[in-house]
Amino acid sequence: MATVSRIKIKRFGPIRDADLKLGNLTVLVGPQATGKSVFLQLLKLLLDKRPIHDELRHSGIEWNHNPKTFLNLYFGEGMASIWKKNSRISLGEGNGPVELESYTQCRAYKRTGKEKAFYIPAQRVMSIRDGMTRPFTDYKIGDPFVLRKFSDQIHQLVQNEFGLNKGLFPQKNRLYAELREPLEKHVFGGFELRTDSSKYQSYLTLKRGSSQSLPYLVWSAGQREFVPMLLGLYWLLPPGRVSRRNDLEWVVLEEPEMGLHPDGIGAVLNLVLELLHRGYRVCLSTHSPQVLDIVWALKLFQKYQARRQDVRRLLSLKSTVHTRQLADTALSKKLKLKTYYFARDASVQDISDLDPSNTDAAEAGWGGLTEFSGKAGEIVAEVVSRNGKE
Repeated sequence: MATVSRIKIKRFGPIRDADLKLGNLTVLVGPQATGKSVFLQLLKLLLDKRPIHDELRHSGIEWNHNPKTFLNLYFGEGMASIWKKNSRISLGEGNGPVELESYTQCRAYKRTGKEKAFYIPAQRVMSIRDGMTRPFTDYKIGDPFVLRKFSDQIHQLVQNEFGLNKGLFPQKNRLYAELREPLEKHVFGGFELRTDSSKYQSYLTLKRGSSQSLPYLVWSAGQREFVPMLLGLYWLLPPGRVSRRNDLEWVVLEEPEMGLHPDGIGAVLNLVLELLHRGYRVCLSTHSPQVLDIVWALKLFQKYQARRQDVRRLLSLKSTVHTRQLADTALSKKLKLKTYYFARDASVQDISDLDPSNTDAAEAGWGGLTEFSGKAGEIVAEVVSRNGKE
């Protein structure tokens, strides 16, 4: 199907009304349980109906063209009710509504579908158990498809392609040094990510120098959250002259900041810029104000013709040929940055201008991410002022 550039939704799951024009980078913000993950999974389904069907059929899973059964298989057990009789989804201008039934119909199994979107889910920590990656069939049928698929993808990489090399991170031929070194410092703290096959199956460990390997369960929370994402990014950012995986157009990334210190979040956002530089479109959800700080700054950089060194200072990148190229990508007005706020009242609002002086509280507070710091500042100022007069 053609590239999806706009999705309009009425009464789908927790989303009452939404009209999202997708950019090169689209950021979703808002409280929990307001529909961000549902939207991201819907985007994947709209892009990848055929390969999703292929994967389910290849695993021996049948749904007999039943819409409710398919929704439970794809979105997860208990999620069939997200589609109602009055639900409506349409793509772009002038297109009729998407018929749910068309996404439950499957031709004879040939396994020929090509994925357009690579999805890194919020539950990615579950894709590794006791240091070992998990295949698609290691999950219950009612577990969300995007988790099962992502887990299977990194399982195949570790057990086959990556498993041939015991040193997974850092690798000189994986990621540019200026992107790799901040990860070494801020996420891994000098440890190396390695595979060990002494138990007849490749499993992941951390090791520094000649010290004893650290098993998965003693890793930090941030390391456990980040390693599955790193393996996915390795796949998306192949070494050598190939800039990206040819058939893939989208990267969907849920909450990249989970478990990370702000310096680690910055290092991950550098990788997001690398994805954009290589031509992927990225759609991510976040609860981190730091992510929107950077998006806001880049929008102003584009508007006021900032210089390369401004981008590098913002992202703490040293000057190299490649970081200058990354800066050019960030400053290009062709790079469209969109931000949407998923509200508790089930509406979705375009807050892409990220104007802190806007009279609308949702945009001024960047979807609630900066509201607490503003509130705290006001209360502290009031206390200081009151006590100063006493």
